[in-house]
Amino acid sequence: MIELVLGDITEQEVDAIVNAANPSLLGGGGVDGAIHRAGGPSILEECSLLGGCDPGDVKPTSGGALPAKHVLHAVGPIWRGGGEGEAELLASCHRRALELADELGCRSVAFPAISTGAYGYPVELAAPVAIAATREALAAHPAVEVARFVFRDDLTLAAYRAPLSK
Repeated sequence: MIELVLGDITEQEVDAIVNAANPSLLGGGGVDGAIHRAGGPSILEECSLLGGCDPGDVKPTSGGALPAKHVLHAVGPIWRGGGEGEAELLASCHRRALELADELGCRSVAFPAISTGAYGYPVELAAPVAIAATREALAAHPAVEVARFVFRDDLTLAAYRAPLSK
């Protein structure tokens, strides 16, 4: 099941939350900074041992002080106009996060709108890619029962609601 909600991803009571991380995995702004602040220093300590992460891939850490047991650090693509494989990299983040969630025994995962902030991916283009990849990954990993997208504003929620209803 895919859910769409307004809220704070750091407060979600799910097994894993997905972080919109940068390739260093060493914290940043937006969702990334919020997760590191709320989760405490243990997340950064774990991230420092992972050797970074390539765009389209995901690496796990514990949830630190978060309600979630795990943080899945997904490095989304930087928007460069759409002709540089951005859609495939974004889809890969969603598929890989759910694959890792399954491996970790997670039944519920919360996603932000990966790459739509500082990385500049237009929300109306990211949403159908994210929803399609998530549907595909949930079908491939039925032990993961819920993928919840958590947004801070109604405009982003509406952009993700449109492809979900198709």
